[in-house]
Formats: sequence, C-alpha cells, structure tokens
Amino acid sequence: MWLDKLINALTSIRLTVLCLALAIVLVFLGTLAQVDKGIFIVQKEFFQSIIVISDLRILNHKVPIIFPGGYLIGLILIINLIAAHFKRFGFHLQKIGLLLTHFGILVLLVGQILIDHLHIESSIRLVEGESKNYSESYTKCELAFVKISGADFDIVVSIPESYLYKGNVIRHPQMPYEIRINEYYENSQIERLSGQSNERGAATLGIGASLRVIPLPPITTTDRRNAPSAIIELIGNNVPKGTWLVSFFLDDGQTFNVGNEQWQMFLRPERYYKPYYITLLDFTHEKYPGTDIPKNFSSRVKLTNPQTKEEREVLIYMNNPLRYGGETYYQGSFDPGDDRVSILQVVKNPAWTTPYIACALVGFGMALHFILKLSAFVKEQKKR
Repeated sequence: MWLDKLINALTSIRLTVLCLALAIVLVFLGTLAQVDKGIFIVQKEFFQSIIVISDLRILNHKVPIIFPGGYLIGLILIINLIAAHFKRFGFHLQKIGLLLTHFGILVLLVGQILIDHLHIESSIRLVEGESKNYSESYTKCELAFVKISGADFDIVVSIPESYLYKGNVIRHPQMPYEIRINEYYENSQIERLSGQSNERGAATLGIGASLRVIPLPPITTTDRRNAPSAIIELIGNNVPKGTWLVSFFLDDGQTFNVGNEQWQMFLRPERYYKPYYITLLDFTHEKYPGTDIPKNFSSRVKLTNPQTKEEREVLIYMNNPLRYGGETYYQGSFDPGDDRVSILQVVKNPAWTTPYIACALVGFGMALHFILKLSAFVKEQKKR
C-alpha cells in the first residue's frame, strides 16, 4: 500500500502544479536577493542548489529563509514527468506526439543542468601585438605557484578559490612545502604604509611588509569584479619564514627560493589554457561623431595552433564571432583608456544545442499530436 501511495504521489498532477508554483516563488525570492548578493551568488545559492539556506533583506531587516532549491524542484519535475508518462500514457502509436512533447520537456530540464555544469564564460584581454593561450574567469580567482625551471616550460600549480579560506592548509605533491591561509579577503583594497613607527605591514615578507589591506564588502554588480587578497604562510624545510601578501593588485609575482629551486606566487583570475594562441593584430574602435557611443569595434586576430600547424587570420566583430575548438570568441569590450586594447569574451558551452533540440521536439510533438487527433476525428465523422 505504501508503494502505491508513493507512485500515486509521484505521478500526481498536483505535484506538477506544486513544483511549478515553487519555481515561481523561487524566482521571486532570487530576484529580491539579487539586490544585495548579486546575480552570480544568487544563481549558485538559489538556482544551482538542492536547498536554499540564505537570508533576504526586507524593510532593512535580514530574514532567514529555507526553501527548495532549483535543482531539487527540477529533479522532482523530471521524476514526476517520467513516472506520469509510464502510468498514464504508455507507448502507443497514437500517442507518439505526446511522447515527443514530454521527451522535449525532459531534454530542456536535463539540458539546463548540463549547461550549469559545463558552461564556462571567460575573457581575453589583448594589446595589439600580444599573444595569449589562455582566457581568464570573470568571477573566480586562483592562487598560483610557478616553479621557474629555465627550460621551455615551467611547472605551475594553481589552487582554486574554494580552498582559500582562513586556517586551511594546502598540500600538493609537486610542491616541496605547504601553504597555510592565515587570512582571505573576498574583496579588498591595498595601501602603502604612511611611514609612522606604530604601523605594521600586512605581511612580514616581500612587498606586503610595506602595505596594508583594507577589507571591502563583496561587489554585487556585474560590471565590476571583486579584488581579493590573502595573507599566506609557507610551511616546510628551507622556506622563508614569515607571511606573504598576495593580491589582485600585485601584477608581478613575488619570487622566493626553496633550497636551489626558484618559485613565484600570484593571486590572479582563474585561467583556462588552450592548445593554441590568439594574437591581436589590429583593433578598430569607431564612435559616432561628437559622442562616446560605440559605432563599431572589431579585432583582427591570428590563430596559431602548433599541434595542427594551423595559422590563419580572422576578423571578429559584433555578430561575427570566431568559433574554434568548442569555444566561441565574441568582440566583448575594450579599454576606454587605451585604444590598442581589445577584450574578447570566450564562451564554452558543449550543451548549447539542448534548448533548440527541446523546443523542436516539443513543437513537432504538439503538431503531430494535433494531426493524429484531427485525422481520427475526420475518420470518425466519415463513419457517421
């Protein structure tokens, strides 16, 4: 009896309506939370989660909420759709249209989950004449350690931002030392010390001894990004004793020695490396006369792939991206202070076809179901 009740509950149309209603409420709550948290945090906490455990600011008061997350609602809808089809519809030729329609909805739900996990957006900032084989994340950072070997390549160990929290000790088999995170600031500003005797630097080693860190609240707008900083300490034999300051504001890596090995450390945007190079040959930025409104901007780039011996020039401009290696390069932006700098937006989305396939299946399934029903109706009328 309990199994029958479970099946009836999973196949109930009431469960479908409940999930759709919860989805509407979730979108409303996420929209309210976006004011304080920003779109990226809201996507992760509300729509890419099983349970939402967060808070909302209502009338200048923080109200804690616990609510089903987007993944939980989507998973229940998928189970409800599959179970209801097996119980009510089955597999009949006359119902092939409904089968295609339901399968299209299933592809849409599963495709969104795939997009969440496989979709990557990044950017490449290039000065005319510059070449790069990597793009950088808009929102994520990494703590990178580079072993300078003097050969054709260096050993790079990158630590994701998720490991950068106070008190964590990080170990890696390619590093002869450990890293302790003493402090981590999601957003910050650094300033030079004024020179007074009672001032102390943020760190005891490197440039951090002459700087201080000012913690700032996280940025929630999409047109700006956080500037994280961290105070770290190296643990091991033959390592410099003391603390180091790493920050987005320190473009040049800080060098240190571990025995006979030379290393550099960086806190930088997370990088996505490619097996090919993009070189900016020329950047054109046209404005409407007498205004700062962009009229047209385009980048002429050279793509070089050492593995395939491919080398060609491509013009990237609005609505004419470069598609290569499973990624799409758009003319994204530019540097207002330097007319030689182009910023390309890089999008990697292996599941980009799923919404189109889902819509095509739903549309074709509904049309086929209508035709079959109309044909059956006409035949019935002829018999009369």
